[in-house]
Amino acid sequence: MGSGTNIGKVRGLGSAREGAHHWIIQRVTAVGNLALIAWLLISLLRLPNYEHELLIGWLSSPLVAVPMMLMLVSIFWHLRLGLQVLIEDYVPDHGLKFGLIILLNFFAIGGAALGIFAVAKVAFTGVVA
Repeated sequence: MGSGTNIGKVRGLGSAREGAHHWIIQRVTAVGNLALIAWLLISLLRLPNYEHELLIGWLSSPLVAVPMMLMLVSIFWHLRLGLQVLIEDYVPDHGLKFGLIILLNFFAIGGAALGIFAVAKVAFTGVVA
């Protein structure tokens, strides 16, 4: 080994102080998801019926479209955080791990963007693609 003290040998090998941030963000997105999904369910239950025209009009309201977009961002962000942890913990090959995380990021960003643009199209034009 070396001739240094025991504390000198392990200095710099401690916590990177970044794991807690990832854990906290995942919990924050989980709480946000619960609140936004509860809002969605309550909003839908308050509608008199579920005809297509009524739902388009409902989603066209900014008070509905903005929380819907926030819900999409929160859900896909939470999905990305959780699956990233799974990949980091259970994929042993570093090259494959890197590739899977890149694919996960493209999927999460693409899915959220697709959902946001779909909600925006309905909100601004009142037309479903």
